[in-house]
Amino acid sequence: MPLSVKYLLLCLLTFSFLFSFSYTNAQIVEQPDPLRPSVPDSSKASKRDSSKTAANQLKADTLKNVVPPPTIFRYRFTADGTATAGNVSRTLLQLTSAVDYQLSNYFKLSSNPSFVYGKQNGILAEREWFGDLRTTYRYEKRLYYLAFGSYERSNLRQINHRWTAAAGVGYKLLNHKRAYISITDVVMQEYTDFLELNDINIFRNSARLFGEYTFDKDRFTITHTAFYQPALGQYNVRWNASLSVQIKLTQVVSLRSTVANAYESLIVPGRQNNDFRFTLGLVYEKK
Repeated sequence: MPLSVKYLLLCLLTFSFLFSFSYTNAQIVEQPDPLRPSVPDSSKASKRDSSKTAANQLKADTLKNVVPPPTIFRYRFTADGTATAGNVSRTLLQLTSAVDYQLSNYFKLSSNPSFVYGKQNGILAEREWFGDLRTTYRYEKRLYYLAFGSYERSNLRQINHRWTAAAGVGYKLLNHKRAYISITDVVMQEYTDFLELNDINIFRNSARLFGEYTFDKDRFTITHTAFYQPALGQYNVRWNASLSVQIKLTQVVSLRSTVANAYESLIVPGRQNNDFRFTLGLVYEKK
């Protein structure tokens, strides 16, 4: 490994651990960033676009002499956390994952489950569950359609159960090998069972902006995800955003550092509206 890369990794590790000791006492419930489409408008295009696709493929073959095979099943697994002892005892474990399964040239199933567990001075602070199942139609096209359902439980937010179901459209603003940006907009029905507040059953508009950028022959990856979810007909707003930097250590293992922030306008008494975190962990990803 070049000396400059080793130095960069050492600096990132040192800064991340120092930072995480100060800020990981607050944890948030956010939707993990998804896996981007494996290839932009790949060779599975329609017959109408076959000639254009063939020309592009021939050009790619000439330049790189390598044609990536179509991907059917992909996954990513991330584990990070921290542990401190002394005047303040704290433990935090985060497990997140992303799975894509290609059913056909038109349909794809995806899921982004996550689990967070944390204690501070022997008292349970975080025990956060999130799971979803999403189907995408025409996922290789610039304009595509999606529907999903999700389930959450949150000790931090004092949420006993939260169920959501949504459907809408997505649009790829940028779709290149080294840069990808998409925006989705869905109408979402949400039922939340709070431990101390009255239950709510509302509709929301949910907009998501997702981007991924790679550098230095895919050694470095920057990913950002942002959700804005206002309720329809009343003031009840949720939003969250995250930014991740990923450095590849091997073909399947990477070092990943993430900053994230989440806000909910409706919370139980004794909780804060806003939560911020900084984490560092390892990623296992197979494409």
